[in-house]
Formats: sequence, structure tokens, C-alpha cells
Amino acid sequence: MIKRLIFNKLLEEIKRPEINILLGPRQVGKTTLLKQLQKYAKSHGSQTHFYDLEQPQVLAEFNTSDQLIIEKLTRSGSILFIDEFHYLENASKLFKAIYDSDQHVKIFCSGSSSLEIHKHLRESLAGRRLLFHIFPLQFSEIHASRSRTVLDDYLVYGGLPGLTHIETEERKQQLLVELLSSYILKDVKSLVKEENIRVFNHLLYLLAENQGSVISVHSLANQVNMSSKAINRYLDILEGTYVNFRIYSFSRNLGNELKKSCKTYLYDLGIRNAILKDFSSMRGRADKGVLMESLVFLKLQSILSPNMEIKFWRTKTGDEVDFILLKNRKPYPIEVKSNCHLPELPKGLKRFLDRYPETEKAFVVNNNLSDQIYYQSCKVEFIPIENFVIKWELREDG
Repeated sequence: MIKRLIFNKLLEEIKRPEINILLGPRQVGKTTLLKQLQKYAKSHGSQTHFYDLEQPQVLAEFNTSDQLIIEKLTRSGSILFIDEFHYLENASKLFKAIYDSDQHVKIFCSGSSSLEIHKHLRESLAGRRLLFHIFPLQFSEIHASRSRTVLDDYLVYGGLPGLTHIETEERKQQLLVELLSSYILKDVKSLVKEENIRVFNHLLYLLAENQGSVISVHSLANQVNMSSKAINRYLDILEGTYVNFRIYSFSRNLGNELKKSCKTYLYDLGIRNAILKDFSSMRGRADKGVLMESLVFLKLQSILSPNMEIKFWRTKTGDEVDFILLKNRKPYPIEVKSNCHLPELPKGLKRFLDRYPETEKAFVVNNNLSDQIYYQSCKVEFIPIENFVIKWELREDG
């Protein structure tokens, strides 16, 4: 069993009263985390109960009045685990009533679609809930569980937990394709008109193909023969189900900087390659740079805290930095170079530092070079990608 980095944070929540909600796409390990938490709680003497609301017979037990459901839950144990809780009608009212009662019942629950979840949580649970976003396994989590981990394998097949112990490439590919189909059929079908599923599939392909590139909603709309309004709605659906993420351009209102552009990244490299039907090895692969950049994005996403934000930087003349990590509003530029043999400052990064001389740190993530240089007053660190995705963290103290 691979230990998730987030597990210890969830353990700390057991003794706190807030309702903890685990959110994320399908098959990223939310149910497993709930069961691990339940096992821990049981081993420490707590009375627990686990409800999987995707099981029809379990969901049928809740086909009764709100009052009877509240009584049922509060009698079930001191710690409750509710998987796919958005199937429960009036979930927010029920949770609020339990939280405000004197029963001292702790609730952990999970959900896959924030669009559905937000419908059920319109009633305020302010001060009563805490959200945790669950993503596929980080490379560092898989690496820690094995004596030998090949980065190239992660770049091709990603980090979905169900694939970690499968040895054959054919089986991995089959499972990724089936999971992709399940997402389209199960999560998206109810959100997209039947006649537009084909368009939605085409949009997914274009996003995968152009991952890491600056995209235009207008251009996407022309390619799939839909309105820009419809494309924006589909992008909202993808983001609301945690499958695709947009990042926007960094600008301090300088005249030639892009201000309204975005780049997008799918939540898992294996899913991205399944969409493109390309599971070829990294040797000679034309999109190796895109995969490395995407891996860096997934790493940055995993360390985000409330005072952090990911952006990119690009000018109208084409100067670009892959990522600008903002922490307490201070910019930390990060450039990804698949081929880097000397500690030379990339052109786009140099232009950024010229425009923003207050920048204190910058990073060049690359194939294998470890070094550092100074440009003006900025410290520029060259970090091998394996070191970056295994143990890197942004420290402002050195």
C-alpha cells in the first residue's frame, strides 16, 4: 500500500469537529484514503461506519425522511465515512444538523464532481467544512514505495493508483482507456447534451494535443464548430470535475504582456496519453518537453497553499517563462528545459528578470544539471527534474 503524502494531514483532522470533504476525479484514491482513515480510527478505539453511496442497496437505506437519516447517522458511530456523498439528497442540511447537534459525530466524505457537490452544498456550511483536493499519485509517492522507479514510465502512464502494481504495458493502456470512457459516460454525459458528446471528445483531444501551449477559446470554438460560450462551459465542466486545469498569464500591466490568455493541463499524464492514443516510450518522443513541463505543473499543483498561485508569463513578442509561482504575491519564475547541459540563463527567463528586477529566486528544471548562478541580484537554481518532483519545496529563507 502506497502511503499518500496527504494522509498525515487527514489524520490530524480526526480530532477536529469540521466536516472533511475529499474532492477529486475518479480513481485517484479517495475511497482508499477513507478506508485507511477508518482502519486507523478503529485501531485507536473509535466506533466507525463506512457508507458507499454508489452501492444501490446502501443508498436505498437513505430513502427516508431527513430526521430518520440524521438519527441513523448519529447512531452509526463517532466517526462516519461517506463515499460519493453527493448522492445523498439534502446533504448540506443533514451535515449541518449533525455538526450543530450535541452528538459529537465526526464526518469524512468524498466526491468526484464539484459541479454536483456544489448543488448539494448551496446551503452554507461556512466554518463547518474543510476541503481537501486529492490528485493522482505524485512521482515522489510512487518513488518512496519502490526500490527503483523509472521516471519515463511515469511520464507515459501517469500516477493513477490502480496502475501502480500492473506490470504489463498492454494492461495499463487498457485500463487507462476504460477509465477515460467511464469518465465520459458517467461523469460528463449528464452535464453535456447527448448530441454534443462528440464535440466534447474532440475538445478533450485538442486540449491534450495543445497541453502547455497558450490557447485561444475562440480558436478552439472554430475547430469544433461551437460557440466560445459553449467552449467556456465545457472548460468549466472539465475543471469542475478536476480533469483539466487552466492557468492564466502573469502581468503587472506592462504594455506587451499577454493579459487574458491561458494554458491548460490535464490531471494525469496517463490520461493525456490515452486521449492521444500515444503510449510510445520517451526515447525520441517529440512531446518529451511537454510531458516534462506537465510533470512540473503537477508537482506545483500538489504543493499549493492558500497564499500561492500558479501562472505563466508571455509577451506579445514571444518571450515566455513556463510557470510563475506566486507566494505571498512574490513571483518565482520556473522554466523547464528538456535539454540543458550548461548553467546558461534561458532567453525568456532573462527577459522576465530584466522586467522584474525585484525577483529574488528563479529555477530552471532540466534533465540532469545541478548548479546555480546569479543574474543581477536573483539567484537562479538549476535542478534535475527527478530531484524537483521528489523533494523540491519553495523555501523563501535560502
